[in-house]
Amino acid sequence: MPAGENTQAPLLQVVNGSKVYGGLHAIDGVNFELRPGEIHALLGENGAGKSTLCKAIAGAIVLTSGDYLIEGRKVSFASPKEALEGGVAMVYQESSLVPSMTVAQNLELGMEKWVTVYSKINIAATQSLQSMNFNVDPLVLVENLGTAKRQMVEIVRAVRHNAKVFIFDEPTASLTPEETQHLFHLLNTLKEKGAGIIFISHALEEALNIADRITVLRDGKLVATVPAKDVTRDSLVRMMVGREETAAQYATHGADPGAPKPQAQRGDKVLSVENVTMGSIVKNMSFSVFNGEVVGIFGLVGAGRSEIAQIVSGARKRNFLRGGMIYLRDKPIRYRVPRQAVRDGIAYITEDRKVDGFFETMTVDQNIYLGFLSSPRVKRFLYSAREMKRVADQWIAALSISALKRTLKIVEYSGGNQQKVVVGKSLAQEPTVVIFDEPTRGVDVSAIPQIHAAIRGLAGENKAVVVISSYLPEILAISDRILVARGGRIVEEMARADATEDKIMYAAIH
Repeated sequence: MPAGENTQAPLLQVVNGSKVYGGLHAIDGVNFELRPGEIHALLGENGAGKSTLCKAIAGAIVLTSGDYLIEGRKVSFASPKEALEGGVAMVYQESSLVPSMTVAQNLELGMEKWVTVYSKINIAATQSLQSMNFNVDPLVLVENLGTAKRQMVEIVRAVRHNAKVFIFDEPTASLTPEETQHLFHLLNTLKEKGAGIIFISHALEEALNIADRITVLRDGKLVATVPAKDVTRDSLVRMMVGREETAAQYATHGADPGAPKPQAQRGDKVLSVENVTMGSIVKNMSFSVFNGEVVGIFGLVGAGRSEIAQIVSGARKRNFLRGGMIYLRDKPIRYRVPRQAVRDGIAYITEDRKVDGFFETMTVDQNIYLGFLSSPRVKRFLYSAREMKRVADQWIAALSISALKRTLKIVEYSGGNQQKVVVGKSLAQEPTVVIFDEPTRGVDVSAIPQIHAAIRGLAGENKAVVVISSYLPEILAISDRILVARGGRIVEEMARADATEDKIMYAAIH
């Protein structure tokens, strides 16, 4: 059946759904339906209510008002377990796996037998992972997996429960292009079996390519539900932001492809990595970074990109013997803990904000202020509410953080706003070397230009900037020089003027 022409009775309905936090509506009178054999994309800026709506559907939260129906029957799930038993499975943007358990044990959670035979669950896990072309060892502890592989395990776990309704919240954010294609093939397979799929993504091209219908939310309210074939990227952006915007502004996640490319005013060499090795992940990796430039590092999962950033910033340790050398302004460095790197002006902005990006029980103001206090330039030892508000106001304005109610814990904000707080907390340290690891992962389309502008602004302030990204248009949009990592090494270096998506991807694969 052509996209947008599925007229079957709804598999799932939300009628006038509302959720109120502290007197503010996260969603307000939203009507939504999902049909059998349909992929329904749910779009909107951060804070639009996408995740709130889906968490209500999946039983993670309870609606303040409104009705929720599955196959015409009114239901009310008090927990995700009840929702799963009722046929609703959600793959969250942030990992919900148990870190201290193996991949196989996590896949078995919720499906345990009276007697656990580990050999059988390991075999079943291997078969499930291989059926989806996900290269993950079922015997590895989840805490030892990177973000991308954790996402793969989340996806496999949802599929194994044979649900009727699948909700995917930013499932491709950490996947390579090849893995994304495997996922899309899987979604189409589920669709052919009659399942209903809700697909949340900030990558509008993905939604247009795979969805049958698209629903757009803005400020917690329903804007429109339309067949995917009837809209364009430009019209979706206008619906999402609520105002006329030029398509070029967002054409490549915030970069105007027709705009002049950034020109670096390169200064002195600041950071030099020479033959750094860490186990089998980073192998003799070498590169340099100069003041006043943005160096983009691209590579597929397992290329060693994040690991080298963590070594430089003291979060990981390179081999003690034959581990190579790292120089900061010609001085050899080997940090035992990240605090030493912060002291020397190095900031690493993590790709996994939930695990090590912020303090989830603190407010936006408190998180940013802690970053400010960790700067070696700050000599304050006593808490100052006035200073905290001043510093927080500065970064909330600079990054357009939607801090609707400043007393809310950061865990209650959308993923994109959490990411911007992580960026603001790090930049409040006033570093001289800044390493961004997937800086716009889970960030909405209108906020990406702001983060890109902040990155370019740091280079304009004569700071050394490294951007690690899996998204090629982002690398091309903001980099002065591009490095390609493969198999734990830097295998290619090219100037921005000479780089194309094809050249970069070829170097990353071959």
